Amino acid sequence: MISTENLTGLAESGGDVLTSNGDKIGSIGQIYVDDETGQPNWVTAKTGLFGTSESFVPLDDASARGNDIVVPYSKDKVKDAPRVDPDGHLSEEEQDELYRYYELAAGGSGYVEGTGTGTGAAGRDTSGPNTDDAMTRSEEQLRVGTEQRETGRARLRKYIVTENVTKTVPVSREEVRIEREPITEANRGDALGGPDLTEDEHQVTLHEERPVVEKETVPVERVRLGTETVSGEETVNEEVRKEKIETEGVDDAGSGGRNRP
Repeated sequence: MISTENLTGLAESGGDVLTSNGDKIGSIGQIYVDDETGQPNWVTAKTGLFGTSESFVPLDDASARGNDIVVPYSKDKVKDAPRVDPDGHLSEEEQDELYRYYELAAGGSGYVEGTGTGTGAAGRDTSGPNTDDAMTRSEEQLRVGTEQRETGRARLRKYIVTENVTKTVPVSREEVRIEREPITEANRGDALGGPDLTEDEHQVTLHEERPVVEKETVPVERVRLGTETVSGEETVNEEVRKEKIETEGVDDAGSGGRNRP
């Protein structure tokens, strides 16, 4: 349980209300203490968009972890708690409703210590030591903004594929061809210049062309990732509460024949 020694430090630390698993429920709002014992018994967790809502969480089994408060309740459990205005003081009816929701034994009423006011707020109730002759009417206002979150990631990845390339290359080769030349007066001397009968051979070297393949790596293009912002609209539908004031025992004739708020 949270002790009174570190009560002020937690209230002013700017810490968070966490689940036992370390999940953030909301930032610490106000800490309420019991009127009779002075022990802290409630803390509000600021939830909702921009922390505009505050949910009450009991401190019976809570503990301090650095600047944070750890409670044995889930995030959904706290967010679904009965809506109670953190106006500086809890009435017995409000506490009973909260205790029933968290299935705890009822305790005394409390007041805010630290980030809230030190006493009950005057003019808020219709009876009690801090009231005056006026009643404050409050209502919830819807504040809608935007937040940026990560929706995905894109990356470039280069890999190697193999494909067959076919090209036709013209080639040439030498072939043996027999050429016969008749004996004429012009070549008779060459033909009869040797012995009459001999054995001899004559060799001719043949040539041919064949394809030669070489590969080289050349750059062909540059690829990069870019982003662009696309604007659109989304409709937000949320319920807001407001207080209304009606009169009882007011003379209709003096009020123009109807009740005035």
